Amino acid sequence: MQKTRTLWRWLAIVFFLSFAALGWIGREIYLDKPPIPQQIVSSSGQVLYTAEQIQRGQEAWLSAGGQQMGSVWGHGSYVAPDWSADWLHREVLALRNIWAQQQFKKDYAQLSREEQAPIDVRVVSVMRSNTYDAAKDTVTIQADRALAMQQVAQHYESLFGTDPAQDKLREQYAMIAGSIKDADDLKALPAFFFWSAWAAATNRPGENHISYTSNWPHEPLVQNTPTTGTSLWSIASIILLIGGIAAMVLFHNMQREEEPTVCPDKDPLISLQLTPSMKGTFKYFYVVIGLLLAQVGMGIISAHYQVEGGSFFGIPLAEALPFTVSRTIHTQLGVLWIATAWLATGLFLAPVLGGKEPKFQKLGTDALFYALLLIVVGSIACGWIGTMQRLGSNYSFWLGNQGLEYTSMGRVWQILLFIGLLIWATLLGRGLWPALRKPSESQGLIAMVFISAVCIGLFYASSLVWGQKTHYAMIEYWRWWLVHLWVEGFFEVFATAVIALLLSRLGLIRTASANRAIVLETIVFLFGGILGTLHHLYFTGSPTSVIAVGAMFSALEVVPLALIAAEAYHTYRHTQAAPWVEKYRWSIMCFVAVGFWNTVGAGLLGFAINPPIALYYVQGLNMTAAHGHAALFGVYGMLGIGLMLFCLRGLAPAAKWNDGLLKPAFWSMNIGLFMMVFMSLLPAGIYQAAASVEHGLWYARSAEIIHSSVMETLVWLRVPGDIVFAVGVLYLAVFALRLLGKDSSKTVPVVDGQLAKNQA
Repeated sequence: MQKTRTLWRWLAIVFFLSFAALGWIGREIYLDKPPIPQQIVSSSGQVLYTAEQIQRGQEAWLSAGGQQMGSVWGHGSYVAPDWSADWLHREVLALRNIWAQQQFKKDYAQLSREEQAPIDVRVVSVMRSNTYDAAKDTVTIQADRALAMQQVAQHYESLFGTDPAQDKLREQYAMIAGSIKDADDLKALPAFFFWSAWAAATNRPGENHISYTSNWPHEPLVQNTPTTGTSLWSIASIILLIGGIAAMVLFHNMQREEEPTVCPDKDPLISLQLTPSMKGTFKYFYVVIGLLLAQVGMGIISAHYQVEGGSFFGIPLAEALPFTVSRTIHTQLGVLWIATAWLATGLFLAPVLGGKEPKFQKLGTDALFYALLLIVVGSIACGWIGTMQRLGSNYSFWLGNQGLEYTSMGRVWQILLFIGLLIWATLLGRGLWPALRKPSESQGLIAMVFISAVCIGLFYASSLVWGQKTHYAMIEYWRWWLVHLWVEGFFEVFATAVIALLLSRLGLIRTASANRAIVLETIVFLFGGILGTLHHLYFTGSPTSVIAVGAMFSALEVVPLALIAAEAYHTYRHTQAAPWVEKYRWSIMCFVAVGFWNTVGAGLLGFAINPPIALYYVQGLNMTAAHGHAALFGVYGMLGIGLMLFCLRGLAPAAKWNDGLLKPAFWSMNIGLFMMVFMSLLPAGIYQAAASVEHGLWYARSAEIIHSSVMETLVWLRVPGDIVFAVGVLYLAVFALRLLGKDSSKTVPVVDGQLAKNQA
C-alpha cells in the first residue's frame, strides 16, 4: 500500500509539472509567433494587404473547408496542396520570371545556367530578408516581388472562385467551383496564404538562417532546409529512445515475478444483474455501430476522390457531397463513435463497481444519449448546409464547420458536447462514489477511472479557448491540446484502467498488481505524452525550443510501447485460463489487437514521423495518414469495440450471442486495416517523401505527384483492404442486429439505492 501511495504522489508531481511546462511553452509560442503586420506595403508605398485582410483570409479558408481542403503549415488533408508551400513556390517562380524578362527578355527557363545563377541568389536574398518594422507594424515588399504576389493572388482568386479555366485543377484538388462565394473573402484569401508563406521563408529577427517555421517547408529555391537544431535534436531523440527502451527492459526484468493468478472455477460475473441505467446503455452501442458504418462509407468516398476529384465511379457525387464534407464527417465520426463506446462503457460499469443504482441514474443515462445524438446529427447537418450554401465564416464557426481537423464541429455544438461530457462525468461519479469512499484493493483502479473521466470532461474545454480571430499558431497550439491530450491521453488512461478493472473482476489478474501497474503506466505515459504534444508544433510558427522539448519527450512516448507486444501476449493467454473465459474471448482478443497496433501503429509508424528531421520532410504527407489510421482505429477503435463487446455480453440474451459472426468481424477488420496501411497508405507516403526530399514539399503535394500513375495505383490498391475491412464492420453490425429481441433478464431489486446482495 505504501508503494502504491508513493506512485500516486509521483503521478501528481508528473501531471502538474508537465502541464506547467506545457503552459509555459504555450506562453513562449504566443510571444514569439509570426507577427501579423497592420500593413504589408510595396516599396512604392502601395498597400498590398492589411492585418484585417490576413485575418479575414484565414476565416474565409477555414469556412470553405480549411484543413479538409489542403493544409497550412502541414496540418490538414492531402489531396489539395499545402497552401503555404504552394504559394511560396509559385511566388518564387513568378519573381524569377519577372527578373528574367527585365534583364534578358526571356522566361527564366530559357536562360543558361550562368544567367540563372545571379537571379537565384537574388531570390534567396529577397525572400529570406525580414523587412518587418515593429515600430510601424509594417512589412515592406520590394516592388518586383509585389508584382509577383499579385500574379499568385490572381491564381487563388480564380481557383477558389468560379473561373472555368481552373476546372481541371479544381477536380485534381477535389474542390468545388465557388468554394468561397463572398467577393471580399475571396480577395482576402491570398493575404492569409501569402502571410503563411512569408512566415515560412522569412528569417526570424536575430536569426541568420531560421524562419518563423524553422525553415519548413522544404523549398530548395529559397534555401529552406533543415536547421541545425532539427538534425541534432533528432539524433538526441533516437539515442534517448534506445536508452529508454533499454532502461524499460531492465526495469521489467528486475521485477520479481509474481505467482500465477489462480483463475476462478466459474465466471465471477455470472450472477450479474442489470439495473435500469445499465440497460439504458444498450442503445448507445447501436449508435456506435451506426457511426462506424457511416465513417467507413465516408472514408471510402473520400479516398476515391483522390482519383476522381468530383465523382464516385462516374457519379457526380461532389455536387451533393463534396470532399470537404465527406472527409469532415469521416474524421469527426472517427472520434465520436470511439468516444461514445467508452462513455457507454463507463455508464454500464458504474453501478457494478459502485454497488448501487443512484437515484435518477436511468433518466440521466437516457437524457445524455439523446443529447449526444442531437449533437452528432446537428453538427453534421449544419456542417453540410454551411458548405453547400457557402454561408460564410460566422455561420461556419458557430454552427457549421470550423475547418479544423478532428475539431471541426461549430462552436455551439462544442459547447453542448462539453456540457454533455460534464454530465457524463457526473453520472459516472455518482455511480462510483460508494466504491471510492470504501477502502478496497480495487479502490485505486476505480479512482483512476473517475479521475480520467473528470479530465476527459474538463479538458474538452480546450476546444473552446480559440476564437474566430485567434492567431493561427495559437489555434494549432490549443487544437493539439484537444486532439493529442484528450483523445490520445485521458481517454487512453480511462480505457486502460477500465480494462484492468474488468480483468481483475474476472479474476484473470491480481487486483493489487493491476492497481500498481496502472498508476506506474500512467506516470510513464503522461511523462512523455503531455510534453510530447509539442511534436505536432515543430513547424507551426513556434520558437525553436519546441523542437528540442518535443523531440525528446515524443521519444519517451514510444518507450513504454516496447513492451506492449509482450503485454498483448499475456492478455492472449487469459483466453486459455479456464473454459468459461471463452465467452469473453473476442472482447479479450480486441485488447490483444490493441497491443499489436500500439506497437505497430503508435510505436513504429508513429516514431517514423516523430523525430524533427523526419517530420520536416513528411509532415502533411500520407506517412501521417498511415500512422493515423493504424493508431486511431487499431488502438482506440479496437479498445472501443472490445469494451462494447464486454458490455453487450452482459446486456444481450446469451442465446442470441454468436461467436461465429465475431470471429470474421475481428479478423476482417484487423487484416483489412493492415492491408489498407501497408499496401496503400505507407507506400504512398514513402513515394511522396522521396519527392519531398528531392524537390520540396510543394512537389510532393502537387497534382503532378498526387495524380501520377504510381499514386493513383496506390489509391486503387487501397480498395482490397477497404473491402475486407468493410466486410468485418458488416459482420459486427449483423452480430449486433441479431442480439435484438426480447430481454428476459430481470431488473435487479433496488432498496434505498442499494443493489441486491448477489451483485457481482
